[in-house]
Amino acid sequence: MSAKSCSVRINIGVTPKAAVQEPVKKSTADNTESSSPRKWIWDVWQFAKEDTNRVTFSLKVGLACLLVSLLILFRAPYEIFGTNIIWSILTVAIMFEYTVGATFNRGFNRALGSLLAGIFAIVVIQIAMSSGHIAEPYVIGVSIFLIGAITSFMKLWPSLVPYEYGFRVILFTYCLIIVSGYRMGAPIRTAMDRLYSIAIGGLVAVLVNVLICPIWAGEQLHKELVKNFNSVADALEECVKKYVSDDGSDQPEFSKTVMDDFPDEPAFQKCRTTLNSSAKLDSLANSAKWEPPHGRFGHFFYPWAEYVKVGAVLRHCAYEVMAMHGCLHSEIQAPYNLRCAFQSEILDATNQAAELLRSLGKDINNMNWSLQTSLLKHVHSSTERLQHSIDLHSYLLTSSHDHYDHSTKLQTKSSKTISFNIKDFSNHLMEGESGKAETTNTQSAVAVQGESYHEAMRKQQRRLHSWPSREVDDFEEDGKVATDLIPRMHALESTTALSLATFTSLLIEFVARLDHLVEAVDKLAQMAKFKQECTI
Repeated sequence: MSAKSCSVRINIGVTPKAAVQEPVKKSTADNTESSSPRKWIWDVWQFAKEDTNRVTFSLKVGLACLLVSLLILFRAPYEIFGTNIIWSILTVAIMFEYTVGATFNRGFNRALGSLLAGIFAIVVIQIAMSSGHIAEPYVIGVSIFLIGAITSFMKLWPSLVPYEYGFRVILFTYCLIIVSGYRMGAPIRTAMDRLYSIAIGGLVAVLVNVLICPIWAGEQLHKELVKNFNSVADALEECVKKYVSDDGSDQPEFSKTVMDDFPDEPAFQKCRTTLNSSAKLDSLANSAKWEPPHGRFGHFFYPWAEYVKVGAVLRHCAYEVMAMHGCLHSEIQAPYNLRCAFQSEILDATNQAAELLRSLGKDINNMNWSLQTSLLKHVHSSTERLQHSIDLHSYLLTSSHDHYDHSTKLQTKSSKTISFNIKDFSNHLMEGESGKAETTNTQSAVAVQGESYHEAMRKQQRRLHSWPSREVDDFEEDGKVATDLIPRMHALESTTALSLATFTSLLIEFVARLDHLVEAVDKLAQMAKFKQECTI
């Protein structure tokens, strides 16, 4: 067959110029709007407005760099330290962190690493100088190789990972001191001047960070944990309310659901952020350990590690919310009328659980521990009512096709009864030749109306209890349902009922995990010495 005979020509009634220019103009306009200076300034303003500590941190870094630069700008300190004072600026730029605890941690690594590097450099310089001019460069080269290999290996040791920056400081400080001292002469004096410069830079960084609008890592950790409690509570209520109120009329395609970020569900976004907050909580807890007693956290050895444990238990509760969110947007959905049967019990258990979560978050925020006896009783009782309702109406979740067959038989029986009564009525009225045609027309019209009514009811019921949500005509062949599709439809109906059972079991499991969360918060309250308040 020739290529010409296989070709198909399609005429499109749109000019190429019109088809191409419109998207190009639109994309150009979007790029211009996104890259405009006004929009960039607005984004910067919104970013700074979300957390004013970002602006405070930036201004403090600028101030610390300015104070250290004055040692170079003024002649008197410059004549004392010389060019080595530049190490002070380098120390401030590297050591200054967002929180006070992180700055102390970085400063400790910087100070210890610089001290050890200086000591190693002075010892090696003495050995190299005593070995003669010929062997001196070889001794220095071998020492650089050994220091680089040893520090790089030690910073990979699991228990020494928090001090990784310290080993890095030892490496580059040692190399710079020993090499520059070898070429510039007076290596011991050079090493001492640089250590003094590093100490000055570290001192300025610590004083500025602590004395001017300090940003405490402990306070940040405290607020972050409270925010996670509220996020999980909001996400739970949002998910459950949307599940029980969704009638399936606006169900998106599965491919769109997988790639969607759910912009209409802000609480879900916060809950997902809570699941990804493990690294942030660990970092804040490690930084908070370096901070002195301050503010509400006024005693030594504050149990910051317990905040991380409470956050871990809370994330296990958030996993259940994410699983329930998956049921909400799954392809298999329970019929709306079946969800309505358990709506009140599901909402009651959800509201009680969310209230308990917010109460726990409020207690942590106020550093008051109230024994939530009444809330726990309400949560457990509401969950027991939900379980009892499921046990009482378990036939709705296991044998939905039997109810469908039963309702179909009832409809068929009623249809036959109506048809039989119509026949008797028509035979009774046939008394003459003149009224026979009129009676026959009346009979056929009533029969057609009765058949169409029951057919519509049958289609409506099958549409409510079938999955996927297709029209009934898709299952029909020549006006009749294919016999091989009946078992498949029954199986799918049972599957949709089980999706509701899955959702309720996830909710019950969420409530069960709340007991572990209460225990974790109780342990935190005891170790942190929260104020006790008994609530009955």
